[in-house]
Amino acid sequence: MSYQQITIAVNESIAEPLSDSLIEHGALSAAIEDAYAGTSNEQPIFGEPGMPTDQLWQKSKVIALFDKHTDIDPIVSAAAADCGIETPPYEMVLLPEQDWVRLTQSQFDPIQISERLWVIPSWHEAPNSGTINLQLDPGLAFGTGSHPTTHLCLQWLDNNLKGGESVLDYGCGSGILAIAALKLGAASATGVDIDEQAIRSSRDNAAQNQVDAQFYLSEDLPEGQFDVVVANILANPLRMLGEMLAKRTRQGGRIVLSGILEEQVEEMSGIYGQWFDLQPAKLDEGWACLSGIKR
Repeated sequence: MSYQQITIAVNESIAEPLSDSLIEHGALSAAIEDAYAGTSNEQPIFGEPGMPTDQLWQKSKVIALFDKHTDIDPIVSAAAADCGIETPPYEMVLLPEQDWVRLTQSQFDPIQISERLWVIPSWHEAPNSGTINLQLDPGLAFGTGSHPTTHLCLQWLDNNLKGGESVLDYGCGSGILAIAALKLGAASATGVDIDEQAIRSSRDNAAQNQVDAQFYLSEDLPEGQFDVVVANILANPLRMLGEMLAKRTRQGGRIVLSGILEEQVEEMSGIYGQWFDLQPAKLDEGWACLSGIKR
């Protein structure tokens, strides 16, 4: 089936309500993008993974998709009236029928973490069968190896696991860090999350990778300490979880923290420095990874 796609240039105050109203009046989907994306005027908006930002681009564009038979003019007029604005001009293109599954899959290529570690979608062959390959498909849970915070944690595991460790992945998302730990030689890996979908995704991904990782909702996590505790979550929860994560780390064990913006490193170092001797942060695209040894 072919589709009609329209693009409307708007300011930041109108973008979200117009997008919502277009969907209410019959759009199949609607998205908001920077009107200057790909130019020297592109406006970066920073946020943390899994958290909405509190701002939009000053000059935005709403991109909406419609069935090829839909009469678009009255829908745009009605949506504009809902928002209290005059009917805006729009550009329309016809999108030809495509194999959307294949097109979506083509956007996700294997990700190289290091010389020996790769993240491979299931529809791709491994570039090198002699490497350590994590088979992981994009899904509902956060963590496919493409985000800098996940990349930093995977690199840390690759560089620092010696074999035989017990690993706790706190805020496991897709389970990628627990799965990677086992493939890199850890003796055991346990993941925990507050989201039932994350637990289901993690268990499915562990089975797909043929590793025996254990995953729990946070209230069901058994007591015990670990040689390595990894928490790739967000700065706000990390502020509150310091004492608990320290208790979960054995004396002489290692902590790995990410989901931290570069400008938050000093604050996080002050909090976790109460229990750990921390190393200088590793940085990637404005994100940071902190690690240290428990005193």
